[in-house]
Amino acid sequence: MALNPQLMPNGMPIPFVNEMFVLVRDGVEFEVDKIPGGHGGNVKAKGVIYLSNIRMVFVASKPVENFVAFDMPMLYIHAEKFNQPIFHCNNISGQVEPVVPENEHRALYSTHTFKILFKEGGCGTFVPLFLNLISSVRQYNRQVQQAAEVAPRVDPLQAAQTPVDEMMRHAYVDPNDPTKIYLQQPSGESQLRRRAYHPSAPEY
Repeated sequence: MALNPQLMPNGMPIPFVNEMFVLVRDGVEFEVDKIPGGHGGNVKAKGVIYLSNIRMVFVASKPVENFVAFDMPMLYIHAEKFNQPIFHCNNISGQVEPVVPENEHRALYSTHTFKILFKEGGCGTFVPLFLNLISSVRQYNRQVQQAAEVAPRVDPLQAAQTPVDEMMRHAYVDPNDPTKIYLQQPSGESQLRRRAYHPSAPEY
């Protein structure tokens, strides 16, 4: 995870090299814990979810103190679960590991627990695409590690190599789900492409 990733003026995350956006979903509520400066570390905000072949990014409609957006690399998400409670809205819950700078110690960073609540409309498009994508990313990453015969430090950008075109072409579109699937990549106001998760890395 990375707090407050770089965004374009229109609120869309600045993409990484080889990043391909799959969908955008408005009208969600996002809950996450262990955020510095939040109310006891817990933050709840309404906004938009962007899903790509590398990550899932929540962008708040209105900042909550120092919380503007939250970036979750697909390879760092685990224990994800689709929940359908009887008296509350459908949601996805899970945990995400922090993106730790190479010169810092992992013990200084906590695992975050998150929840995405679908407050407006259904989720029959979003949920299958998310679950299929995260499964594909993991499967591809396992193959890469087996081929290398080592288990190196997991690079969140490794997920960019996962083939997602076929999955998007055959995605089921739920008419009750306001999720928008990107049939072609959005042309942003900026042509910047990020090369690493940390701000010190060069951008082109």
